[in-house]
Amino acid sequence: MEFTIYKRIFLPEDFKVEDWDGLKPYFDQLLEAEINSEDELRIWFKQMSELEAVVSEDMAWRYIKMTCDTADETLAQAYEYFVREIEPHMAPYSDKLNKKALASPYLDALKKEPGFDIMIREMEKEVKIFREENIPLQTEIASKSQKYGAISGAMDITHGGKEMTLQQAAVMLQSTDRELREEIYTKISDRRQQDKDKLDELFNELIALRTELAKNAGFDNFRDYMFAAMGRFDYAPKDCFDFHDSVQTEVVPLLDDIAKERKEKLGVENLRPWDKAVDVTGKKALEPFHGAKDLTKKTVTCFKRLDPYLGECLEKMEEMGHLDLDSRKGKAPGGYNYPLSETGVPFIFMNATSTLRDMVTLLHEGGHAVHSFLMNDLSLNSFKETPSEVAELASMSMELITMDHWDVFFDNEEELKRAKKEHLEQIIETLPWVATIDKFQHWIYENPNHTIEERTEEWNRIFDAFSDGVTDWSGLEKKKDNIWQKQLHLFEVPFYYIEYGMAQLGAVAVWKNFKADNKKGLEAYMNALKLGYTKSIPEVYEAANIKFDFSEENISSLINFVKEEMAKID
Repeated sequence: MEFTIYKRIFLPEDFKVEDWDGLKPYFDQLLEAEINSEDELRIWFKQMSELEAVVSEDMAWRYIKMTCDTADETLAQAYEYFVREIEPHMAPYSDKLNKKALASPYLDALKKEPGFDIMIREMEKEVKIFREENIPLQTEIASKSQKYGAISGAMDITHGGKEMTLQQAAVMLQSTDRELREEIYTKISDRRQQDKDKLDELFNELIALRTELAKNAGFDNFRDYMFAAMGRFDYAPKDCFDFHDSVQTEVVPLLDDIAKERKEKLGVENLRPWDKAVDVTGKKALEPFHGAKDLTKKTVTCFKRLDPYLGECLEKMEEMGHLDLDSRKGKAPGGYNYPLSETGVPFIFMNATSTLRDMVTLLHEGGHAVHSFLMNDLSLNSFKETPSEVAELASMSMELITMDHWDVFFDNEEELKRAKKEHLEQIIETLPWVATIDKFQHWIYENPNHTIEERTEEWNRIFDAFSDGVTDWSGLEKKKDNIWQKQLHLFEVPFYYIEYGMAQLGAVAVWKNFKADNKKGLEAYMNALKLGYTKSIPEVYEAANIKFDFSEENISSLINFVKEEMAKID
């Protein structure tokens, strides 16, 4: 594949981030530089972009290595060193550099060029919320957030004399043996319960630190601070509440329909939480791949059928060793695609076992990866730092537009139909779960002084409002109380979740266009991704020929389309 590798123009080619003393001269050079023309300002931005990319990639590798092996203390210490000894020094410099750029008389001329208006808007926002006294708080928050991965990564259970991660154990919840499912569900829940108090305490500490951070910056609460910090220029908390209400009205009733059908087909007197993943016809769990190499090979083939370039992106990552897909003990939970700002070739991390969800996870993260490649030619690092509403559109759309090629994973027609239907049901289930987590976060930070008992009560109230009314939780109340603790976003990236819901709606719209015309639909999708963050969120969505809209009417229309596609599968 044709892939542009940029040579450094500011930092020496052999420069590596080791400590602040080594980095400081380059920040000083930017701060002290004389800018006497529009061209000089443009060069200055490129130099700053390069410095940002080099530092960002160094931190990325420290995080990646730490999550790949949470048991290795030296890796955790390397990440901790960056967070505590390098990052705090950069924050005041970033503020000064932003102010220097904003004060330049040549800035207005650059605003006319694509992307600069968005970047300048971001810089103005950063200056507005920056407070020197928040630097140590941000360091402490980053350090404490890291503890969640270590606690979760150490969780495992023993079954049949074999130790397994919770991700590996969860595969057995698809077993047709109901007694086994209940046993595994209980073991997983009990293992989570062991660390409930530890995670409650950690979360309380994070809430207190985040609230103090927000107050220092002049905000009423951490939610309002985060809306500013995340650059949510295109929507407000009220839009999130509208999303919650629309999902509760239009989507939750479908959960009841799905649960009723499941209960009936399974022939059980009471539908229990361990009955939610098993195939309703009694067939064994789908196994779309066997091992990480097989998963990679099949995903590359699937991508290439859409467009050869897309498959070549994943091949490039595999060639460079930028894929770590298997689940193993000591590995942090979850999955992510980490952009590598200087190299331009991202890294995918996940915990694959053999399930449909694992397959979809790589398609999802592969969508993020393709996004990084498509943005590679944008001139500044800031242009590639897309808001989550756009980033998740890239990944969630990829899950859907690849569906016509899932025969790569399933050569059996019945299994292929099952996979498609299960995934579309998962979309219907995703929207209420996103609303649950998001609404919970709004309450948490609007009421930061709540007790653990009040938090548990509110969690259950919100959870019940967005869940089906068929599943029987009797006798499992204590297990339900701390389900929220499995959601790493609450601990590590607060308020980064509503984007999944917004992007899921956008992805369905992209898929709808793709189904109508494969070529035009894919072209619009890829053209939108190439924009990076040189346009506003609504403008990027418009480039993909879809709407950035979470009204009841739009959600109803898109969900009806999903229902129609599900009916076609049957």
